[in-house]
Amino acid sequence: MPVVHNAADAAVDAIIREVGKVIVLGLPLGLGKANTIVNALYARAVADPTIRLSIFTALTPEVPRASGDIERRFLAPFAERVFGGYPELAYTKAQRAGTLPANIDVTEFFFLAGRWLSVPHAQQNYISANYTHAARYMVGRGVNVITQLVAQKTVDGETRYSLSCNTDTTLDLLAARASGKASFMLVGEVNSELPFMPGEGDVPASTFAHVLDNSATDFPLFSAPKEPVSLTEYATGIHVARLIPDGGTLQIGIGKQADALVHALTLRQNKNADFRSAAARLAPDAASPEDAPFTQGLYGVSEMFVEGFLSLIDAGILKREVDGVLLHAAFFLGTKNFYKRLREMDAGLLAKLQMVAVSFTNDLSGDAALKRRHRAKARFINNAMMVTALGAVVSDALEDGRVVSGVGGQYNFVAQAFDLEDARSVITLAATREAKGKTVSNILWSYGHQTIPRHLRDIIVTEYGVADLRGKSDADVVAAMLAITDSRFQPALLKQAKAAGKIAAGYEIPEAQRNNTPAHLRSALGPLAAQGDLPLFPFGSDFTPVEQRLLPALQKLKSATPLQLAVFLMRGVRAGQLNVKIADCLARLDLAAPRTVKERAFRWLVTGALLS
Repeated sequence: MPVVHNAADAAVDAIIREVGKVIVLGLPLGLGKANTIVNALYARAVADPTIRLSIFTALTPEVPRASGDIERRFLAPFAERVFGGYPELAYTKAQRAGTLPANIDVTEFFFLAGRWLSVPHAQQNYISANYTHAARYMVGRGVNVITQLVAQKTVDGETRYSLSCNTDTTLDLLAARASGKASFMLVGEVNSELPFMPGEGDVPASTFAHVLDNSATDFPLFSAPKEPVSLTEYATGIHVARLIPDGGTLQIGIGKQADALVHALTLRQNKNADFRSAAARLAPDAASPEDAPFTQGLYGVSEMFVEGFLSLIDAGILKREVDGVLLHAAFFLGTKNFYKRLREMDAGLLAKLQMVAVSFTNDLSGDAALKRRHRAKARFINNAMMVTALGAVVSDALEDGRVVSGVGGQYNFVAQAFDLEDARSVITLAATREAKGKTVSNILWSYGHQTIPRHLRDIIVTEYGVADLRGKSDADVVAAMLAITDSRFQPALLKQAKAAGKIAAGYEIPEAQRNNTPAHLRSALGPLAAQGDLPLFPFGSDFTPVEQRLLPALQKLKSATPLQLAVFLMRGVRAGQLNVKIADCLARLDLAAPRTVKERAFRWLVTGALLS
């Protein structure tokens, strides 16, 4: 049985006493980090340079921080409300400040997107890895301690612990330990907000050497706030929803594009006529679309259990059971409401949501024949930053080598899509983005970094349509990619393709494909938006209604050029009498009664952005 401690320092004493002063610490990805123990261990290593602490982890949560005064006015109250009481990991602050002691190093294989681009230590210590390889890399580095946040319950007088949100690498590491390939101490930290998930992660107390259990250090779980969903994401979501066959298998990732897809699937199920009409306006020439409501339903197998899967259950879409299970997943991270739903869920339904090892979800190893039968008509949906005209996908890093996020499971699912007989990999991306005040294309002729090589090209989807690239010639691939490129960038891309001899010199983009514009999206989706079927937050939000109105305006200010800022400023100066909604937004930013010239300028800028 584990030794149960009520103080983190006592757990740290036990770790050092039993393992020694060379500690290779494995931490779960994301939510499952035992912050109290990790911070105590870090503090001990800072105080004692004879301790050598090496941390191996991924997706370290951080409370968002403002990059300017207006953003600070918005974020500070929100962060206190949503993240108040969450103990941030001390090693992240030191790493970001460049003050990690020489006896401590941190290695990650997946970053919070974009958060570590300018931190040399993080960039230099990043490991590019498939998610399924992370456990073996920990074993290879000699991991001797794993700390994990756990849920606890007593069954027939026996204490049991749940790995809950992070069965992903921990179950694979426990299997390695059981087979003699690894030797490590497992240390748990009990958290009362963590749902007790059934399945392989429900383990006996004897699995742990030590457990920290103290209500005084029981902290609120980290929440991942929802982002607003725009017409761009909704258009892409509708295209993807038409690729998912009834009776199939679904994997989706996190973020607003996943929310848009889930919402599009619910429209397909519950407002089918409206869904079909909108889809036909977006893509009138789509080949053999999957438009009908689901009768057999879908089964989920996804490295990440996103909140959208619960919405798919609610809508009667995720209902195809495999051995009594609706969803197999390896980790979760979501909103406070998501955690609450899982904690309070009926035991019968919860039993159908099984947390498993990442090697189960992301790979066909083990009982491959059984997995092949269960994963019928699988569609693996993942996001990208950029795609080349020849079908190479850029998802994790920039061409100068700096890592934005990580490979994670994307390559795993692309490979799985080719290994399964009737599966497809679907990569989504926005056709354009704003960069330094300019609109640029995310479909490029070439790029100096690739996450998925072009020989594994499959289906690419933007807001302007679907490019089915599997098994196509380079000329056909280029033509398909041009068809889903924003029309402002089609001529230049076609010129590059012709210069490289990759498409016929006389090729012209068909007339029907030359209307890929934001105006076309607004026209095609206008009826759905007008009847309230395309909300900014389809599944709720931690943001208040006033904050939801502020978000688009603040985003405009953040990406604006100096000229655009001047336009906002003048619009604000000339605004005159303000309506109640704008007044509420200004009050939320403490700009209702400006006290300084600077605050008056902020008020005008925000007003102008709200009116634009």
